[in-house]
Amino acid sequence: QVQLEESGGGLVQAGGSLRLSCAASGSIFSINTMGWYRQAPGKQRELVATVTSGGNTNYADSVKGRFTVSRDNAKNTVYLQMNSLKPEDTAVYYCNANYINLGRALAASWGQGTQVTVPS
Repeated sequence: QVQLEESGGGLVQAGGSLRLSCAASGSIFSINTMGWYRQAPGKQRELVATVTSGGNTNYADSVKGRFTVSRDNAKNTVYLQMNSLKPEDTAVYYCNANYINLGRALAASWGQGTQVTVPS
């Protein structure tokens, strides 16, 4: 079992910045992709950004140029730097990790979610 611990959410005014962090711990052999998803009230969970162990990134069109995803492989930690925040960025942000566990099986874990609120 792998646990993901998120931090860094909060309330910020439009145009402001926040940085989310997510640290993975537990029965990890290696982590493939880590990333962030979000879910706004009444909407489905959607991809925000992901990063592979090799550093390849993928972003939702709505956040390109404003958000930056990065990771520290040595710390099994992924970050999301969010700049120029907009009210439509308001959501619960979830960390995700796709990994190989100590039993050499593919698995995935989700964090508990952290609230980001940008008042209009």
